[in-house]
Amino acid sequence: MSPQCNTCGEQLQKLNQQVAVMRKEIKNLRQMLDSATRAHRKHILSLQSVVSKMDQKEPCKAQVTKLSNNSASSVSVLEQGIIQTVPIGYLKSCFTAKNGTPRQPTICGPSRAELQIQQSVFNNPEHALVGLEQYSHVWIIFVFHKNGHLSVKAKVKPPRLNGQKVGVYSTRSPHRPNAIGLTLAKLDNVVGDTIYLSDIDMIDGTPVLDIKPYIPDYDSIHSRVDSEAHEANTSKKEINKEAYQHTGLATENSEKPENEEEIEKTDTKQQKLEQYNIKEGASSIGDQLSHLHSALEEVKEYVTQNDSSLETRNKGPISPKINASESSFDQPCYGEEAYSTIASWIREPPVSSLEVRFTAHAEKELAKFLSAGCNKSDGPRFKFLRSTEEAIAAIRGVLSADPRSVYRRARCTDKLFYFTLDTADVTCWFGHGFAEVLQVRPIQQL
Repeated sequence: MSPQCNTCGEQLQKLNQQVAVMRKEIKNLRQMLDSATRAHRKHILSLQSVVSKMDQKEPCKAQVTKLSNNSASSVSVLEQGIIQTVPIGYLKSCFTAKNGTPRQPTICGPSRAELQIQQSVFNNPEHALVGLEQYSHVWIIFVFHKNGHLSVKAKVKPPRLNGQKVGVYSTRSPHRPNAIGLTLAKLDNVVGDTIYLSDIDMIDGTPVLDIKPYIPDYDSIHSRVDSEAHEANTSKKEINKEAYQHTGLATENSEKPENEEEIEKTDTKQQKLEQYNIKEGASSIGDQLSHLHSALEEVKEYVTQNDSSLETRNKGPISPKINASESSFDQPCYGEEAYSTIASWIREPPVSSLEVRFTAHAEKELAKFLSAGCNKSDGPRFKFLRSTEEAIAAIRGVLSADPRSVYRRARCTDKLFYFTLDTADVTCWFGHGFAEVLQVRPIQQL
């Protein structure tokens, strides 16, 4: 082999060695970049939590002032659908953690919370609540502040479907592109700038964005159907009255005759009308009678159509019987009214409700708790719950709906389940078709 070929071989070997070193360096740089990205994400999350805690203690008035000063520029931003929210207050709830918090407000009736309006939103926050005591329920619009905002998926697995996937917008999952929640809470009382709620499903520290009164006439489908039926009946009566007046069989303030005296009076009026028609001439009277007859036929046809449409509305479609074993969650399930439909898995989910049991030890520990507002000083005390019976009902409501995730149901069946309710820490375990409370301890002792 010539010396030139040997030199080329050595250079090629050196180049290969340099390429291998460069590949290792690139691999190391990629690993460093990944670790830096993860660390940056953790720092951002920790900063967000610190800022949220600071906002809860001292609301940022400068933010509100800045928003008011830039009102002109905010108009164009609002037209694009971009808003900068300012919480009106932070909820104080009997649920201190996500674990065990009801997924819907109807699950745990005795659950309670209170909301104080921030003074940074209004100079006189109590003025914003004037008149709210006239309502029994309110809509609460809030933020799912414990989600983390790490990832959002188009399909989710609702716990009631036990692992089956549906679109996120067909559920009330908290993991959404805009982490905004809506719940219908019972309004117990309004005192100054604070409202007291029950039947809630929100955890302690939840930022509340808005409060709206619940008005059944606008928000309930049942009320809408009843009001439309009432309007249809009213219009029917008015049409019958106008048609009866046009025929000359009733005076301005008279209604349809119901007794013999009124019938005799109408007969006399008919005779007078016939005598008048004979005097005026048969030709003109014939034209008028034919016109009145055609008008009455049109009114009769309209009333008949109105009655049939109203009867169809009131009856509604027949609800099909759905077997719980069939996975028909994508088929709509019709309710009692014709205008409201829901998914079948809402009323007949694959996951059944559980029987809740208490051990004797758990009942004794629960009996030691003092109710909220009790004057006694010794023993653990509830902050929101008003009696031991109410606490038992709340625990039953939480556990009967099976608060575990699908993962815990499938792979962690042999592990204990913990959740907090007011000032109590509850320990339980799940068996086949039941949940048993083992221990109820005060949070201060943990």
